[in-house]
Amino acid sequence: MDCPNELSVIDILTFITDELLQTFRSSNDEQEKIRTITKFLQRLNEDTSIAKLKSLNVEFESDLEWFNVTGPISLKDLKGKIIVLDFFTYCCINCIHVLQELRCLEEQFPIESGLLVIGVHSAKFDNERVTANIVSAVQRFGITHPIVNDSRSIMWSTIGIRCWPSLLVLSPTGTPMLLLMGEGHGQFLQEFAGAALSFFSQQGNIDYSYLPIPTTSNCQPAANLCFPSKIARSPQGRYAIADSGNNRVLIVTSSGLVQHKVGGPQAGFVNGNLATCRFSSPQGLAFVDEHTLIIADTKNHALRKISLTTGNVETLAGTGLQGNERVGGRIGPLQPLSSPWDVAIFRTRDMDMSFHLDERNVPEKTIVLISMAGTHQIWGYFPEGIIWWKFRKFEPLCCVALIGNGLEENRNNSYPQNAAFAQPSGLAMSKDILYIADSESSSIRKTSMIDGKVMPVVGGDRNPLNLFAFGDVDGKQFNAKLQHPLGVTYNDANKRLYVADSYNHKIKVVDTNSNSISTLKIKSQNKTDVILNEPAGLCLDADGQHLLVSDTNNHIIYIVDVVTLIAQPFILDFSQIPSTFKTDVSKKLDNHAIKNLTLNLIKAVTINFIIYLSPELNFTKEAPQKWVLKAVSQSLKVNPSYGTLLNGMCNLQVVAAHYNFSCVNSELLTIEFSLNLCRSNCCLLKRFSVLLKCDKTMEEHIPTHNVNIRIDQSNINLY
Repeated sequence: MDCPNELSVIDILTFITDELLQTFRSSNDEQEKIRTITKFLQRLNEDTSIAKLKSLNVEFESDLEWFNVTGPISLKDLKGKIIVLDFFTYCCINCIHVLQELRCLEEQFPIESGLLVIGVHSAKFDNERVTANIVSAVQRFGITHPIVNDSRSIMWSTIGIRCWPSLLVLSPTGTPMLLLMGEGHGQFLQEFAGAALSFFSQQGNIDYSYLPIPTTSNCQPAANLCFPSKIARSPQGRYAIADSGNNRVLIVTSSGLVQHKVGGPQAGFVNGNLATCRFSSPQGLAFVDEHTLIIADTKNHALRKISLTTGNVETLAGTGLQGNERVGGRIGPLQPLSSPWDVAIFRTRDMDMSFHLDERNVPEKTIVLISMAGTHQIWGYFPEGIIWWKFRKFEPLCCVALIGNGLEENRNNSYPQNAAFAQPSGLAMSKDILYIADSESSSIRKTSMIDGKVMPVVGGDRNPLNLFAFGDVDGKQFNAKLQHPLGVTYNDANKRLYVADSYNHKIKVVDTNSNSISTLKIKSQNKTDVILNEPAGLCLDADGQHLLVSDTNNHIIYIVDVVTLIAQPFILDFSQIPSTFKTDVSKKLDNHAIKNLTLNLIKAVTINFIIYLSPELNFTKEAPQKWVLKAVSQSLKVNPSYGTLLNGMCNLQVVAAHYNFSCVNSELLTIEFSLNLCRSNCCLLKRFSVLLKCDKTMEEHIPTHNVNIRIDQSNINLY
């Protein structure tokens, strides 16, 4: 360790980390590796060239929001623990990969062993700064360690963190020891943690006490869905839904009748029949034919196939462990994959140049296209052998990179291997054109399946290195701005591409002739705005007249008339199959309560919402108690539209938007509450909504009305 004094603290930390990694990786055996780490730790206090590390004061601001803990954490109160700070943003595929590495670390070294992982969420996108969206991500990814929302990126800037993900490791005295940037450090981190715990234990510096860190319990019913993602349609019009949070796939008729539940509820990597097989957060899916379905089994890093004819699930590609290859080419189950996020089916003729009696009837062969989010590429799986681009031969059952060089960029190019993507997450086919939702560049792009040429459609920036060109602007090509789109589907009838602009919580449509995009103004049946929350999947029905939308964080599917833009919930009927999963049973807690009021809105009215808790419950101290308007009648003006509870109360100012408004038999507004509550042994997140209706008009004007809400452990009552 010999660092120039003029380097900053973060430069010194980066320097000594790289030096340790090089020495560690060149060591020949385990004992030598441990000695390398021990020598490194001994020199931390002795080497004057790195004494500047001790000047870095790592601490959290006092007013930040915390998750998975009952209150804020201060690092000065954690002396005696080795702390691993995970700087992440929840959209980042590399950050998602690191979560698994940290999960293995926590299993090997629980809190009482002297090690604690803390997530520091430093958002890239504006949408990721919103508390409710972080809560959804924590639940979706199954994170159990404490997380702080560094919404203003103060800690990020103070320390000098430069990229997502970054792991900052602190000694039991709070001195920075390591800065690991990017993914793939899991094994080294486990070795380092073991040696460091042993080293500091011998010095008497490890605190073995257990920290009371209860996980947040989500009591929100998910209407038999939990973070639904992609949707696919079969040739005969039924649907497959990736019920990602339940680790399963649902096969559903066009009317919503559930025919099969495949996999779930526990995550796993198991082939077999439809009931015993297991997936882990499946995302993309596509029908090869009416009875064969391909699945992007994302967290298993695998490509799976469901055969509804035989009732079996098998693995086509992937080993169950994350790979990092950028080329591929091995036979499917031997080929490691990296977070496949979506799939699409393309069919083309073999270019084998052999003689065919009737050239017009040469059979087409199937290619499964894969958006490989983890390596920022488009891959292909070849069920049959084929000769394709530039007479390249692809062996049967091989899985290989097709488009993109693996760099994380928004680079378009006529040559497929010179193009680059940034976490491609959604695919849609249109004859010989593949449309791609390139989420981290916030753009929609397309590639020709004739020659692999990659071209822009809308969003992003002309500079291929600018991955921060996001926003919410309708317009043409680069003038348009999106925010982390995840889903696309193509309508052959009108040559329109529908886009799930996920972090703008909108559905948009692209005119593919002009490369211009506009926002769909989707309304409910009562003409109020439908408020989505990170929609991730889209699918058109067989006639192209209705659009199915996965409203992911609201755990619901909508079906939208593409002409009128009227939406209604796509209700799933589980009545004809056994109810075997925990999310299929009836819940005592109804997450949607209705209150009828008698009002006179000739003048402004104040509506007070007052929440009473049963004796065993309390509002969690220091935790946010939030509310937000989810729907409002166009005939009303309501203020404010969101806020926090004060002593369990909030109020709205409501007035008619025009003088002749009659509220008889009308739905006024829907308000959603997100409450952090505590019992004696755990903390709960309770999210529910209240729909206010006006059953008749009061003759006299009363300026104030109360809506009293009583909550106990399993019920919500209005009076």
